Amino acid sequence: LAASVEGELTPLKLDKARFRVVVDRLDEERAGPTGMDRVAFDVSTNPGAPFGPLEVIASGGELARFALALKAALASRDHGAQPLMIFDEVDQGVGGAVADAVGLRLRRLAGEAQVLVVTHSPQVAARGHAHWRISKSGDASTTRTTVEPLSPAAREEEIARMLAGAEITDAARAAARALIGA
Repeated sequence: LAASVEGELTPLKLDKARFRVVVDRLDEERAGPTGMDRVAFDVSTNPGAPFGPLEVIASGGELARFALALKAALASRDHGAQPLMIFDEVDQGVGGAVADAVGLRLRRLAGEAQVLVVTHSPQVAARGHAHWRISKSGDASTTRTTVEPLSPAAREEEIARMLAGAEITDAARAAARALIGA
């Protein structure tokens, strides 16, 4: 597992990171329904830095990419791909080239399984095959969630909105077309 996860790190712009699985045998009196072992993931994110617990060492953006690497490694095992993978803001804390790398990896995963991604990143959204806009509305006592499938033109406009913010410019539309075509 560690070797498979490490193989996923370079494309996710974590080429200097290391990953290992630590299995500690528990005393028999601490054994329970979850077994006799404590399994933990340790990482080192910088050359020469010592290993430490993933949840302590990794930043938010690194944690999201380690989670993607772990899911991708598990999906590629010879048991066959998982039929559905859901990622909620797997691009948290990343932008630019790193967000694009995350989007590319998710797109490759989608070649083997159904992949649903919740994202606020235009670089990640541009790599998707189909798009839906999810919005919430309501008042003090009720919340309504709306899911709207987007046509190719609406998809481009939504990615432009993600890039530009409140006012969508022609430059943002051109950037959205470039991201989609990349």
